Amino acid sequence: MSGGELPGRRSGVAQRLWWLVARGLVAAFCRTFWRVTVVGKDNVPAGPFVLAPVHRSYVDTMFCGCVTRRRLRFMSKDSLWKYGWSGRFVESLGGFPVHRGMPDREALRMCEAALSAGDPVVIYPEGERKAGPSVQPLRPGAVFVAARTKVPILPVGIGGSEWAMPKGARFLHPVKVVIVVGEPIDPPSPGAGGRVPRRQVAEGTEAPHAELQRLFDQALARAGRRYDGGSAGAAATLTGGGLG
Repeated sequence: MSGGELPGRRSGVAQRLWWLVARGLVAAFCRTFWRVTVVGKDNVPAGPFVLAPVHRSYVDTMFCGCVTRRRLRFMSKDSLWKYGWSGRFVESLGGFPVHRGMPDREALRMCEAALSAGDPVVIYPEGERKAGPSVQPLRPGAVFVAARTKVPILPVGIGGSEWAMPKGARFLHPVKVVIVVGEPIDPPSPGAGGRVPRRQVAEGTEAPHAELQRLFDQALARAGRRYDGGSAGAAATLTGGGLG
């Protein structure tokens, strides 16, 4: 795979039906098992956008699928492509590989290709999965890609996912999860030749960071969740107690 070629992009009735069925099953499971509620769906743009959620659990990508019925593209760890069947399965759901721990220009090119084709792309602006009630400093990827492709950033707070599958947990917990979708944020305008200066990208993370914190706080409150001691796992308790 090279030159920004986007996996799973081949169109066809069978592939479209597979996506609709898979997305429908995931959304139904989320609504039933986690009692997922989505607030602010009217804020979802009609065209392509970068969906930028807080990231507290491995199951956050499932919750992103509840935000829109449209096919989402997302980055997945490249180790899933070590086995042909797992890579093909993730691709069929909209995923493409990213090499963690290093700048991955190929993954960024694939994000741009997906957005140019009209698909929304999920980029976790905090980078890897974090813990606790504070939104961590944002990495530049989401703002950079949005600026390069001239699409809005859609900030999303997910409250309860850290309890749904805490770090180190082997099983899912049937807790209440609330997703709060904010209003789209315009990225910085690219300069000559489509280049986006680093200073503009750094400054462009300020508005999404503040909005993500507000949305995350709201989602946690609606889900009835709070952090004790600022940590997750055993210290993350439901108002009134427990993980259930």
